[in-house]
Amino acid sequence: MITGLLFVRSRMPGSHQEMKMRIPAKFGIRHPHPRNGPLFFGRQIVQMAAGKLELVCGIFQAPMSKTKLFPVTVVGSWPRPAWLVQALRKRQNGEITQAEFNQIADDAVLASIKYQEDAGVDIVTDGEVRRDNFYSFVTEKLSGIKLMKLSELMDYVKDRAGFEEILRASDVPSFAIKSPIAIDKVTERGDAGISLDEFDFLKSHTTRQTKIPLPGPYLLTRSAWFEGLSDKAYPTREDLAKDVVQILRKEVLALKKRGCDFIQFDEPSLTQVVYGDEAEQTFMCAALGTRRDPSEELDFAVRLMNETVAGIDGVRFGVHICRGNWSRKEDVLLKGNYGPLLPSLMRMNIHQLVLEMATPRAGEIEVFKEFKNQKELGLGVANPRTDNIEDPQAIVQRVRRLLEFYDADKIFLNPDCGFGTFAERCVNTPEIAYKKLWSISRAAEILRKES
Repeated sequence: MITGLLFVRSRMPGSHQEMKMRIPAKFGIRHPHPRNGPLFFGRQIVQMAAGKLELVCGIFQAPMSKTKLFPVTVVGSWPRPAWLVQALRKRQNGEITQAEFNQIADDAVLASIKYQEDAGVDIVTDGEVRRDNFYSFVTEKLSGIKLMKLSELMDYVKDRAGFEEILRASDVPSFAIKSPIAIDKVTERGDAGISLDEFDFLKSHTTRQTKIPLPGPYLLTRSAWFEGLSDKAYPTREDLAKDVVQILRKEVLALKKRGCDFIQFDEPSLTQVVYGDEAEQTFMCAALGTRRDPSEELDFAVRLMNETVAGIDGVRFGVHICRGNWSRKEDVLLKGNYGPLLPSLMRMNIHQLVLEMATPRAGEIEVFKEFKNQKELGLGVANPRTDNIEDPQAIVQRVRRLLEFYDADKIFLNPDCGFGTFAERCVNTPEIAYKKLWSISRAAEILRKES
């Protein structure tokens, strides 16, 4: 009988001792296979097999070496199962408590971690499965912000008819995508932070290196400031940005103290700054406010990022930039290479650029040649929105092209974006996501042998 090695923590009175035990395969722990992925049924497995024992993490594997070449990671989000989305809505409607929701969500996080570990991911996230989406979740952690559907914001849009047409053309479900809008002074709710509870749970259930994605200061400022709703508390975006930066700095320092390895700031709306026209600007990541000249916007984004991380070391900082991840229809998403953005991105005091590069919309890889080794590259090598499983050899070939002008120790491998950016608009299934990660990990193994 195949067995899995689990870490469990005793729940017996007066005991806090950790121990190892083997659980029969019939309880759901099996060796992974790229055709069907791992099976996982949550903490009840250990409870069934060992009475009062609680699962701490999945199948044990050694943590990633700090010097490992081509580390594999994820951008953040994992597909939410229907039962979790249902629980999320009940919590938002006040039908269940936060504690009740967390008990449900814990199993979804454990499943996400196990999928990543079994696929060979070196730096894992909690899948962001507790979040409504990658930036709107802050409404539950901060006071002064209200979660509003795009459909609710229609009354405040100057050109309502034009905005509705943009949503239709861009395949955007206004009922499903929400934005955090500042309606009062934005402050923290106690000492819980924005993501500290997520990190604490993740850290206690994996031995791998950890990554926490956070909404970037530019994205959070731009999406939260809305004329007619925010200007009473914050006359300008710059006024809101001051509070946003201070909140994020405090979060970063707390994550560093807890031992987080990688903090990723999501700034996808930067692509809209350079690729979107004056009409398209009204949706990209719900950045609904009027934009200024692109060069002014980029300077603003660089300044906010550098103020957020100023003087903080001992943790890897990354910035994720893509061209939209709300639809599987590639023709409704933005396109254009990173060339216009790179001079500004190189001015950000961060270590890594986590980029979308597996789709033709991202342009050619040669645009990075001019900026050789100035930043680490989190190279997107799998499209999260397709059912096609990327061939490991094809991934290897793509990385080899980058190796012509980039050093191996500067290259990380990841999908283009998350697999479940929006809770009700996930772009793939856990099974497909697992297979894509497995292919990336196999490609990394090949590249390591060649290096």
